[in-house]
Amino acid sequence: MNDSDRETDPETQELQAPPVVFPGQAGPESAYRTAFDLLARRAPREALEVIEPALAEEPDNTGLRTLRAWAFLMRAQLQRAEDELNRLVEENPADDWTRHALGRCLERQSRYAEALPHLRLAATMSGDPEHDLAVLRVERRLAETGETSYDKLV
Repeated sequence: MNDSDRETDPETQELQAPPVVFPGQAGPESAYRTAFDLLARRAPREALEVIEPALAEEPDNTGLRTLRAWAFLMRAQLQRAEDELNRLVEENPADDWTRHALGRCLERQSRYAEALPHLRLAATMSGDPEHDLAVLRVERRLAETGETSYDKLV
């Protein structure tokens, strides 16, 4: 089978998805809606393609920066996520989602001792049972790795 036969043979053709088109995207506010939808559908690469141009226009947009951090987390670009989340936490220490995300980012890097204060604070601020579970999970990992004892975690 030569190359031209492969191109026309349906069994060897690669399926190509059409590019994603976002009608009516006019500014950062529509970029936020589009990017949020993409992230909810687990499409972080496509979300970043929407977020980056919008942030070029409005670099201090906290909502877009938060979505960018979420996209980095989904793509396991943990250092980039950590850098963005650290800046967001510095700017708004009362944001429990950002603080929890920073704790999770550190946890995913096995930096449990650094993650725990952020996770504890987020759990206290939000009252979210999922945040409480994250605290317990990291406390257990700290004890299992010998970094601290169970007695010191209380």
